[in-house]
Amino acid sequence: MNLITKALLGNGKGIEKKNMRWNMVGSFCYAFASIVLAFLVVRIVGDDQGGVFGFGFSAFGQQMFTVAYFGIRPFQVTDTIGEYTFKEYYNHRLITCAAAVLIGAAYLCFLYLRGAYTLDKAAVIFLLVLYKVIDGFADVYESEFQRNGNLHLTGKSNTFRTILTVFTFLVCLTATRQLLTACAAAVAAQLLGVVVFDISVLRCLDGVDYSARKKSNHALFHSTLLLFISVFLDFYIFSSAKYAIDLKLGNVYSGYFNFIFMPTSVINLVAGFVIRPFLTSLTEFWNHNRFQEFKSQLFQIICVILGLTVLAVGGTWLLGRPVLGILESVAGADYAGKLVRYQDSFLIIVLGGGFYAFLNLMYYGLVIMRKQTQIFVVYIVVTGAAFLVSGAFVGMWGILGAALSYLTVMVLLAVGFGLLTFLTYQKGKREYERQQ
Repeated sequence: MNLITKALLGNGKGIEKKNMRWNMVGSFCYAFASIVLAFLVVRIVGDDQGGVFGFGFSAFGQQMFTVAYFGIRPFQVTDTIGEYTFKEYYNHRLITCAAAVLIGAAYLCFLYLRGAYTLDKAAVIFLLVLYKVIDGFADVYESEFQRNGNLHLTGKSNTFRTILTVFTFLVCLTATRQLLTACAAAVAAQLLGVVVFDISVLRCLDGVDYSARKKSNHALFHSTLLLFISVFLDFYIFSSAKYAIDLKLGNVYSGYFNFIFMPTSVINLVAGFVIRPFLTSLTEFWNHNRFQEFKSQLFQIICVILGLTVLAVGGTWLLGRPVLGILESVAGADYAGKLVRYQDSFLIIVLGGGFYAFLNLMYYGLVIMRKQTQIFVVYIVVTGAAFLVSGAFVGMWGILGAALSYLTVMVLLAVGFGLLTFLTYQKGKREYERQQ
């Protein structure tokens, strides 16, 4: 065991506090990196290249991450009875990561051959796809850390991999002023980070099952297929406004929208702090028919999310314009006066982020209840709405239309998942009481 692995594993004391603390640190670093990179890329190589990076990193690259990720994390971390082994999850993830790379390459080649993308833009976005796919591969290790009771190792991996890759990317970008070169360096750093902070660490943990049973890949694929489609559609819904802007308004407006869209990263970060540590206990409550405890804990988390949303919307209403002015200053003189005009869009996006945090909680609740089919149905309906609304709204009202379309689809998802969670809870409770 090398020194880095020893330091990451620690001494095993105070595991609950370490899990909470490192989950917060890792989630913060991961979300904060997206914000910092968006600003710094614009400052170093300009708003056109910044728009390309923002779309590739936070939209299309993240969409391909969902293919690699396959929606399995909630399933894996709540698989406390060992329905599938780590080796089975690992084998499945290799297949999904390969599929993500092939799909990303095919789509970018199509846009290049159509003349919609230059070769340089397609190459940069493809490297960002690779970066995100490696992130998706790392997730199978980090999910196993959490299932093993070591959420702090997930947080540490997120923290140190993020620091390593962001540092490498920025040093290379500053030195060369070439976005393509910097993205290639970031991919190499990401690979190194997975080896050091994930693969080598998991090998030192006890209780990890490396066996694989016959036909397990097929069974796991069947169990999680609807979750994958749902997560893929979820991110399309989440990013539908970005896709509409990329196609209708171009790179520069993509950059503007990425800036005012940043609060969603902070909101998702805070929601992760609130939700993730309770997934295991919520699973235990539901699986052991402890309905009152399940309901009570779910309600407590809803109250926290509601309170944070009210604070965020109120703060944005009072301070939105000054904050956008600060963002303009950080982005550079070329951005003077270009973001403050989107104050209303900024407020709408923050409100939409609150609904997104709520619907994520409901989504996790439905996964714990193993209601993949119902989740899928809601996503299919809202995806159709997102496709129709995003293009139409952006075409009519530009960035304000993008913000309104984002809020609209978040509300639809929140209502759908909230209603499903309530009905499933009531049905499960009635059936249990009938059997007693």
